[in-house]
Amino acid sequence: MAKITGIGGVFFKTDPTATRHWLADNLGLETEAWGCMFPWAERGAPERKGYTVLGLHARDSTYFGPSKRDLMINFRVDDLDAMLAKLRARGVEIVKVFDPEPNGKFAHVLGPDGLVIELWEPIANDPYDP
Repeated sequence: MAKITGIGGVFFKTDPTATRHWLADNLGLETEAWGCMFPWAERGAPERKGYTVLGLHARDSTYFGPSKRDLMINFRVDDLDAMLAKLRARGVEIVKVFDPEPNGKFAHVLGPDGLVIELWEPIANDPYDP
């Protein structure tokens, strides 16, 4: 169907160690070096579960490239291939399509103001789903 189904995560460049300590000390949020996941179930369909990621990346990370921004948002999509075809047809630059991973398929596209946006088509039985 090629539609956005939710926010998969928010990723930002930071000092991961200092940010982890601040999140734990001030908000009681325990994180791993890479960040953390917030599990959820869909309202009205609690058997459909997922998670949203808070991703901590080092200040010198190139993962958001070619964007020079310190922030990247990840949107969950229902059909990555169809979404990419739709975006190509609209002239949107596809920055990178990643090899499939155990938890789904990913791609980066260039959004407004040079912001890289990550698209993620999760697999049905994600091994990382808490």
